Amino acid sequence: AAALGLPSVYTDHSLFGFNDLASVILNRVQQITLSTVDAAICVSHTCADNLKLRAKVQRVHVIPNAIDPHKFTPDPTKRSKDRITVVVVSRLVYRKGVDVLVDLIPKICSALPDVDFLIGGDGSKRLALQEMVERERLQERVDFLGSVPHALVCDVLRRGHIFLNCSLTESFCIAILEAACTGLTVVSTNVGGVPEVLPNDMAFLSDPEDLVETLKEAIGRVKSSEAIDAWEAHHRVAKMYSWSRVATETVEVYKHVIQQDRLTFLERLQRYGSIGTLSGMVVCLLAVTIEFWLLFIEWWQPVDSIDVVPNLLKEESGDLAIQVPIQVTVSQTNANG
Repeated sequence: AAALGLPSVYTDHSLFGFNDLASVILNRVQQITLSTVDAAICVSHTCADNLKLRAKVQRVHVIPNAIDPHKFTPDPTKRSKDRITVVVVSRLVYRKGVDVLVDLIPKICSALPDVDFLIGGDGSKRLALQEMVERERLQERVDFLGSVPHALVCDVLRRGHIFLNCSLTESFCIAILEAACTGLTVVSTNVGGVPEVLPNDMAFLSDPEDLVETLKEAIGRVKSSEAIDAWEAHHRVAKMYSWSRVATETVEVYKHVIQQDRLTFLERLQRYGSIGTLSGMVVCLLAVTIEFWLLFIEWWQPVDSIDVVPNLLKEESGDLAIQVPIQVTVSQTNANG
């Protein structure tokens, strides 16, 4: 994109580490590829700080995720009247804290005989959960739904009183938003960008090792007169997170990027060279090769000979029309929540 003179915006939804070989290699590659990016968008301040440290990117904007509140509406009539249901909807993998869940469920079921668990999702750690249920003889207390299509997630959430998130790392966790919007009390590990998602009065957060006591506290709240009103929670989430606001803020980033001056070839080489002695030389060599290749392509098939699709979408104000193509790159960890 930089070689073609196109503005570029990178969107990051993920958190990565620093102390293993795969992360070291990935971070260096990302530092190289993002050295000429015009702007980056992250879904949380934690995600932004992580990207700045990994890729040395400074032009970072924080625009959180959002949900469609019409798809996640409360229905308290779907809940059990005499038992408390804790809902878990997640990929059943290590990163989602399944080992924490394996340790937590027997303790909660032993201490609170009126609490059941509803688990939606699939993954490599599902077997560990099923073995625990059989070992502890909790077949009547734990219900496995398997993989749940996103269109049916709301129906699952409506059956619960509490949504439990045991993740060991999260850049945002949109599943928490979906649960709160459906009127559930949220209990989650206090990791990554999770503390940024909901106000303190709408979520119970703790370290993984303290999650059992935190869940007990939340269950006590649900049973008391201080339980959060489902529709009040729904309206608060709908007001805080909307796709229209996300779209507006994203367009503002694009407008700002378009108005910036494009980097010259020498400026790009300078940025590549600052990455490191060896890697910088390799990237500069690649950049020079690409530049000569583009010159050859331009000679072989000039830009003037290519039909360009006209821009038919212009702002009503007439002051600024987005007429420059933008290279948009998205990094996202595929997660159900």
